[in-house]
Amino acid sequence: MDDPNQIADQIRLCRICRDAPLKVPLPHEPRPVVVASCTARVLIAGQAPGTRVHATGLPFNDRSGDRLRDWMGVSRDEFYDPAKFAIVPMGFCFPGQDAKGGDLPPRRECAPTWRAPLMAAMPQVELVLAIGLHAQRWHLGDACAASLTENVQNWRAVFMRNTRPRILPLPHPSWRNTGWLKRHPFFETELLPVLRREMRLFIPDNS
Repeated sequence: MDDPNQIADQIRLCRICRDAPLKVPLPHEPRPVVVASCTARVLIAGQAPGTRVHATGLPFNDRSGDRLRDWMGVSRDEFYDPAKFAIVPMGFCFPGQDAKGGDLPPRRECAPTWRAPLMAAMPQVELVLAIGLHAQRWHLGDACAASLTENVQNWRAVFMRNTRPRILPLPHPSWRNTGWLKRHPFFETELLPVLRREMRLFIPDNS
């Protein structure tokens, strides 16, 4: 079995999106961001780094990360402990922004090249937090609904499927999604208590 940290080292050296892109090359120097783990039982499957993460090299090192940690009920130290959490976005590099200033979708080169071997190298993972539709499409496969809203509304059925690892679909914690959260109060009242309970099962010491 491959060492996930060795694969992560290879990912950090990857320049496919610049040197052999599927379409338009990445418009800036790649800076892949990934946290692999031999022991973490929870994998955070995000979308792609934003501008602050691109600048610092630390995943979810922004307001979205603050909200995600609040959703999970974990401390910053717990979140960044690779013994507890692997953090593997669908795209490893900041993809750039569209004309309206929003982040572009994850680069299409990343997942086909790296995701399967990295997931295979982390068989200890028991729970995947699939954040956003791109992550849900990959991890749910044919069971993925057409929209993020459908996946999150159907979270109980997804979570209780007889598969391993289990998957919990989440919206992206971006502050752009505040309106979505207000329109779907079940997320806070029904899903978040389960998410926090699961986190304490995997990380019982809260240190």
